[in-house]
Amino acid sequence: MLENKVFLTQTDTAIGFVSQNAQKLTQIKQRPPHKHYITAVNSLETLKTFTRIPKAHKNRVRRANKTTFIMPNTHSYRVVKDAHHLLLLDRLKWAYTTSANLSGKAYDENFGREVADVVIEPLSKNAQPSKIFKLGNTTLQRIR
Repeated sequence: MLENKVFLTQTDTAIGFVSQNAQKLTQIKQRPPHKHYITAVNSLETLKTFTRIPKAHKNRVRRANKTTFIMPNTHSYRVVKDAHHLLLLDRLKWAYTTSANLSGKAYDENFGREVADVVIEPLSKNAQPSKIFKLGNTTLQRIR
């Protein structure tokens, strides 16, 4: 039942949409369907079910905070450590996460409240976006 819901919540980095249904997020944000979403996971154990972390980067991924990693399989993952965001993610185990706006537009709280199935309070503020690194088997490239 939770799998098809779109939540508007304060994530570890910004106010955003969280859902396990990527098609519904794509429809809401009016985003090109070929683009991948960041997958937020509640633990390293959950991350291991999606992808293999290159040996050279295991400590970096384990210790990182508010950091997204693009793995060699071209999908991006973020291990969430923020207690407020983990309340939801511990129930879902994983979810796609994205900013609460139309694709390419600025954040609009009214838009977010209209299209979300569930609004999780409190919604505080947009913080700094996550750092993004692209991981190769031995290389590391900073994207943002």
